Amino acid sequence: MNELKDVSIVIADDHPMMLQGLESTLNQHGLEVLAAAKDGTSALQTMIDHRPDLGIIDIDMPYLTGFAIAEECQRSGLNTKFIILSYHKEPEFIVRAKNLNISGYLLKEDTSTEIIKCIEHVLRGEFYYSRSIIHTNLENANTNVSKLNSLSPSEKKILKLIASAKSSQQIADLLHVSERTIEKHRSNIISKIGLSGQAHALSLWACEQKSVIMNL
Repeated sequence: MNELKDVSIVIADDHPMMLQGLESTLNQHGLEVLAAAKDGTSALQTMIDHRPDLGIIDIDMPYLTGFAIAEECQRSGLNTKFIILSYHKEPEFIVRAKNLNISGYLLKEDTSTEIIKCIEHVLRGEFYYSRSIIHTNLENANTNVSKLNSLSPSEKKILKLIASAKSSQQIADLLHVSERTIEKHRSNIISKIGLSGQAHALSLWACEQKSVIMNL
């Protein structure tokens, strides 16, 4: 394993104070930040340009989520290891991180000591997830994530719009298709995720699961 001081690190967070605090924490422990990004698009480009050993990235950023960045870097053949920073404790997020082979998952409430411990584990080729979530029951979450992953790209896009409280007509206008087409997609989504009940069951479910859906 490289000495910590020799590790190249890129960090990303769309909140300036969080970004500054993270960099300060790393510097205090002898770690130098190669570059910092303030949104998903610039974070991905920075990863591609610098090809760092480690990326420590916020999960919720404009343009691209932390998951999307990690997935795209993997597709691009980068060997960068990722640690996700998140407020989300929902089991579906943990399952998604594991499915993407993300090395670390920390909550923003975690201490600086745990951040450094996570980095040390990840650089040894190990996985490290916040102690606040390691005992989370993932059985139901695995099922939910599998159902969401079964959706087509078009269905995922429509589901995100449904989660944003858009009506079928509004979605049809945004995507330049007929309302009938959107209703057909809604029916397919309901079937794939196994929903039943009233006509608005999908809208209610999507609003409840919004944070998970937006990170598809």
